[in-house]
Amino acid sequence: MTRAVCPGSFDPVTLGHLDVVRRAAGLFDEVVVAVGVNASKRRLFSDEERLALLEEGTRELANVRVAGFTGLLTTFCAEQGAQAVVKGLRGPGDYEYELPMAQMNAHLTGLETVFLATDPRWSFVSSSLVKEVAGLGGDVAALVPDFVLEPLLARVAERAGA
Repeated sequence: MTRAVCPGSFDPVTLGHLDVVRRAAGLFDEVVVAVGVNASKRRLFSDEERLALLEEGTRELANVRVAGFTGLLTTFCAEQGAQAVVKGLRGPGDYEYELPMAQMNAHLTGLETVFLATDPRWSFVSSSLVKEVAGLGGDVAALVPDFVLEPLLARVAERAGA
């Protein structure tokens, strides 16, 4: 059985994220969507909220499950019995950022990284940009799943009022 891990912060999950997960699900027997905790990043949604949103977004994919992790991705992948990491690439900047990490993961454990070119519809979409635009009152409805939009708008309004 081939198993891949698709890691990220998913804060919030976007249609681009879900597209990469769906495509990875077609390539591997099982995909584990790994929600990472990174203390250096300020999160809009809690770990539990991000896990729940991803579970909602992937529930129709029988070979996909969602799990949280801390620490090294390679350790999590070993615990999961994963043969590969799947990363979506929006453009050259993502490649330059992701390549050294992929090489380090291979150096540490032999773990392979599979890069999927992002669908051009989502090439400009990032969680950070979605949060920024939503926070400034812009329309992000076409960039996130319906079940993410309401909590996203509520959270940015909550933060703006704080």
